Amino acid sequence: MTRQLVASPDGATQVFIIIGYPVSQVKAPQLMNTAFAQSGANATMVPIEVGPAQAPALIEALKSAANVGGFLATIPHKFELLKHADGAGPVATAAGCANALRREPDGRWSAENFDGIGFVTGLLGSGEPIEGKTVFVYGAGGAGSSIAAGVLKANAACVHVSDLSTTRAQDLCERLDRLWPGKVKHAVAGEHRDADIVVNATPVGLNEADLLPFSLEGLNPNALVAEIIMKPAETRLLLEAHRRGFRTLTGMRMLEPQIDLYRRFFRIPDPDVRSDSLHAIAGRGTTP
Repeated sequence: MTRQLVASPDGATQVFIIIGYPVSQVKAPQLMNTAFAQSGANATMVPIEVGPAQAPALIEALKSAANVGGFLATIPHKFELLKHADGAGPVATAAGCANALRREPDGRWSAENFDGIGFVTGLLGSGEPIEGKTVFVYGAGGAGSSIAAGVLKANAACVHVSDLSTTRAQDLCERLDRLWPGKVKHAVAGEHRDADIVVNATPVGLNEADLLPFSLEGLNPNALVAEIIMKPAETRLLLEAHRRGFRTLTGMRMLEPQIDLYRRFFRIPDPDVRSDSLHAIAGRGTTP
């Protein structure tokens, strides 16, 4: 069996935190702890469930602990995480949010967002081109913002963004339009039918009783339907899309490429990792 945690954490163990609300669905701790073990690093990642009202104080408190090396963030804390950084990378700056925060040697904190990079890598790795494609993103939250920035950087023809919060969607579109003029549009729900790639970057689908985040009726028959949710691995949206013959991309395909990016971001030594060791924990993430 693959070792997933340091054998016996001690005072020198570097602790990394992933925060979310909820957090029970996250797969990053298992994957990151495997990467730490394979790297021989005295490090571990721990998930913590914390609500939006309590998250700012928790982040600041944990930043004060000398053996906390960094954070990952999932729903709904990616915008909050960026506020606790002294500096940010280009994707986090473009997206306006971060999913990773690390302590620098001088004590400052740096942020970046790897959701978009992971999504693009997963898509290209599945043989799906992005250049010249029209991408419709449902959700202007942390993941949706990063995915929109990521596909634009990968030369998508245009990106349409829809969110229940008109203000949040407009803010994202204005921010991205400054970097990619004329390639971003604020859209309303239902305007995705001619898109080449439609992404559910909302939490709709986490619960078994959830309805579909958008309708598949009238969707371009050659479109790809993508999901960011990782648990369940096959959401109702993906099952229905697959039943109707659409190509699909699961949330795990977005996460898997990020594990090595997180490892490097946190300055963990290069491991001798076989790709199947991560897949054994996460499970494959594609459907034809």
